[in-house]
This record gives sequence, C-alpha cells and structure tokens, in this order.
Amino acid sequence: MPTATAPAALPPLHRVELGGTGPEDVVFDGSGRLLAGVADGRVLRIDLPEAGGPDRPAEVSEVGRTGGRPLGLEVLPDERLLVCDAQRGLLRLDPGGKADVEVLADSVAGAPLRFCSNAVAASDGTVYFTVSSRRHGLDDWLSDIIEHRPTGLLARLAPGGEPEVVLDGLQFANGVALAPDESFVTVAETGARRLTRLWLTGPAAGCRDTLADGLPGFPDNMSRSPGGGFWVAFAGPRMPPLEWLHRAAPRVRRAVAATARRLPPPPALGGARVVEVDAYGGVVRELRGRGYRMVTGVAQHGGRLALGSLQEGAVAWCDLREPEAST
Repeated sequence: MPTATAPAALPPLHRVELGGTGPEDVVFDGSGRLLAGVADGRVLRIDLPEAGGPDRPAEVSEVGRTGGRPLGLEVLPDERLLVCDAQRGLLRLDPGGKADVEVLADSVAGAPLRFCSNAVAASDGTVYFTVSSRRHGLDDWLSDIIEHRPTGLLARLAPGGEPEVVLDGLQFANGVALAPDESFVTVAETGARRLTRLWLTGPAAGCRDTLADGLPGFPDNMSRSPGGGFWVAFAGPRMPPLEWLHRAAPRVRRAVAATARRLPPPPALGGARVVEVDAYGGVVRELRGRGYRMVTGVAQHGGRLALGSLQEGAVAWCDLREPEAST
C-alpha cells in the first residue's frame, strides 16, 4: 500500500473516562454527539465540550443496554442506532428510550450470529454487517488472528428480508463502510491487513477485489471521511513474527494459539494510529499519537476526530484544526 505522505502527529488527545471498559467503536449522531458501547452492555452518549473548550468536562449519559457486549455502531436516518452485539447479534436501539432493543438478526446461513462486529446501512435501508469469526468469540479473538483461518463473512439484511452471506472466507472481517455513491461496500480484513471491496452496482456488481493491501497494521473499524474516503482505525502495528507464523502449517498455528490462550492477554502494542484513504484506496494521510492504546474505532464530525478502543476505559478525541504536536 503506497503512502502518499509521511505519517503525521495526531493533535493532542483529550480523554473522556466512561466508567466502563472497551468503547470498541465510536460514531457521531446528527447533533455531533458521540456514541459508544462498553463491555458491561451499556450504550453511552458523550456530549463533548464546545469547540475551544476541551477543559470543560464532557457529559456522559446512558441511552440503552443491549444485554450483551456491544461492538460496532451505526446511526440510522431516524436517529435510531444499529448495534452489533458480540453475544446477541444485530440489534436496533432507540437512544430516546422509546422502545426496547430489537433483535434484527441472531443467525446467518443457519448458524448463530456469535461474533457480529460492525454494520453500515445503505440509503434503501439495506444493512451490511460483518461476522469476524465463526470459530472463535470475542473473548478469544487472538486465537482467530493466530490460527489465520478465513472464517469471517459479510452479510446483508434487506428490509423485510432474511440475512444472507454476500462474502465468505474473510480473515477476521471487521469494519465495514459504503462508498459515497454506494457503488461498493468495503470490509477491513484484520487478519490479512487489507480492505476488500464488493461491487454493488455497475458492470462489476457482485464481484470482489482489493481496495487496499499491505496496510501498515491491523485494520479495525472504518467510517466515512468528509473528503469522500474512509477513516481506518488500526488496532496494532504490523508484526513480522506473526506474518512468519501465518506461513507455517495449520497445526503449528493451532498449537501456538492454544499456548496463547493459557497466557495473560498481551498488552496493546504501539500508540494510536489512524489512516485516511480515498475511495480508490490511496493514502490521504496517516496520523499517529501517544496516550491511547489499541485504536479500534474512528469517526470524524466537522474538525473533530474521535477514537475508540477495545482496551481503554475512555474514548479520546482531538481537534484536527489544532497545531500538530510532536510524538
């Protein structure tokens, strides 16, 4: 993946502690408020300080509970929220508290939806969502990365229909985003360090290809950028020893995964890293910073960039218009 420019420093990051761990994804609603889900099942809304006033405390409020483990989020045009729950499946929640949590899909292709990861909604109401692994659950995500078996998938749920698989054999399917004109949907394959594209319209409709390959780390959740491209969160940097292991025999990978399950979870490597790519997969900019680990979610609203993490107990945000700080 060619880099257009050298990595730049993220502006100073401001943390908002949530009283819960693992705000894995972050999204902005139509009013510029941030939403995130944490490990205890709560979905939280964060009112960030006004521009120029980051020292004012952010306001954090609960807008719902999934009864499971919320991961990816998507705000719908009516301000309801799609929630990918690692335990319960694809859900819909009303942040206004006017309805209970609805289960839109809890199985796909005859199998329980055990690791629903991220979702995006098209203008006609069709929802595209990822299943990271059909072999391992969220608590054992590292085994899937080590074993390197392509059991992830992309599914589609049309209004009034049943979920159907549209892409199979993905290496830990994660973030998902639609092109600005909805001509294609792209999926972050964390285990393969690439963005895979499925064409939805035009002469290549139904065909898959690669939007970006050889990424500088492990891509996680994605979101549309104001420039018509995509922000991609990177959960960690590239790891040559892991790439070597992926070339080993399956029995070797399984043995290493079994050993890793008996050890404490590894600490997050590196600092914060996000990359903006254009609609053709070219790098627009790469931003890096310190003070925030394992970035798994990224979203922009106006001049603000927000970050989520599977390991942190806070979300982080910065003003892209601020002077860049050295790392």
